[in-house]
Formats: sequence, C-alpha cells, structure tokens
Amino acid sequence: MFPISDDNPRLRIDKPYVLWGIMAVCVFMFLMQVSGGPVFTQRLSIGLGVIPAVLTGHAELRPDLAIVPVWATLLTSMFLHGGLLHLFGNMLFLAIFGDNIEDAMGHLRFLLFYLICGVAAALTHVVVAPEAPQPMIGASGAVSGVLGAYLVLYPRAWVTILLVWLPLVVPAWILLGLWFGFQVLAALGGAAAGVAWWAHVGGFIAGAVLVVVFRHKTVPLGGGSHYPKGIRLRDRRGRR
Repeated sequence: MFPISDDNPRLRIDKPYVLWGIMAVCVFMFLMQVSGGPVFTQRLSIGLGVIPAVLTGHAELRPDLAIVPVWATLLTSMFLHGGLLHLFGNMLFLAIFGDNIEDAMGHLRFLLFYLICGVAAALTHVVVAPEAPQPMIGASGAVSGVLGAYLVLYPRAWVTILLVWLPLVVPAWILLGLWFGFQVLAALGGAAAGVAWWAHVGGFIAGAVLVVVFRHKTVPLGGGSHYPKGIRLRDRRGRR
C-alpha cells in the first residue's frame, strides 16, 4: 500500500524549498555512496551512522573510522540510505506529505522540526537497543515525524494509494493510522531485525506532538485539507 499523491494544496508558501533541499541532499549522498563502491559505503555508514553502543559508551569507534563527533551522527545518519528502495520509499513519503507540513510551519521551522524528529527517532532506537553495534542510517525517523504531523493537521485530507496496482482514494487518517499501527506491531514483534522499527515509532510520536508548537497558529489542528472556507473540492466524479 503506497501513497502516490494527496489532494491538499499549499496556501502559505509558493515552493517547498527546504523539502526539496532535504531530498536533494539525500539523493546526493546516496549517489556518493554508490559511486565509491561497497567498502566506501560501509565506511560512510560506520562513520556517519548512529551506532547505539558507541553513543552510549558500550563500545568505542576506531579513530580512523570516525568522520564526525559521535553526537553529530544523530544528524548525519538521516541523510544516508542502505539502498535504492530505501531511498525511494523515504523520498516518496516525504515528497507527498512534506510540502504541506512545510507550508503549515514555514521554511525554517520545518527544517528545525524535521531535524528534531530525526534526532528523536534515533534516540528512541538507542534507548531500546543501547548496546547494538550496527549503524543505523536513513531518513525514515524524520519522515515518520512528518507523517505524524500530517495526521494531526490533515487527518481528513484525501490520499491516493496503490493497493496491488489498484488506485484507491482514502482519508489520510486511515493510511497513516494503518502505517503507524504496522510500525508498532513490527517493533513489538521484532519483525525484520535489520529495520529500526522503534525509530519509526519514536519519530512519528515526536512529529505528532511537536507539530502543535511548530505550526503557524492560523493552521488548525485536524482541519483536513486546508482549503479556505467557501471553496468546495470537486468530488470523485469531478462535480462541485
């Protein structure tokens, strides 16, 4: 079940420049990873990824592998990805839902919100698995924060999804509610050990809470598609 678009226009900003910038950095970093080969990719993952055991002091990273200070990996980790599908999935969700969140917050607030959600997600993973020796990378935690914010602001916005190649239009609360529920169940059940499920859960909750503070006060909570009063959307058959 993948989203392919939403019916929720921007009203406060013309272009989501910060969103595009984040996506551009993620794509650039991924191209740099793959261009350097497997060894270089592993080197970046170790040097820029969050390693819980190192962050909590249970292990120490060799000096020649350290690229940035240990605390800085909470930020750098969210711009690396483990493969093309990993990158594509994160960028797809971010592209569909992120522009409305940037619109609701403004450029600088959205950037700060995104980074804080990513850090919160990484710390959630560290708390759950403080001695884990594997590096965690990916924008999933920060993107989860964007999804949490979208659920709080626009639960009734319409989202088009693909379900076994069949396009369906559903309210955002159904899609995002099911998505979050799956993350929680996967985290509790220990599904796919290579995925930081708790980071997704932590990022989502952080986004749902922080959006109350970071949104512009003129943007209502739970307002659905934020069309101004007096404008009615076309229904599914194109009538007004």
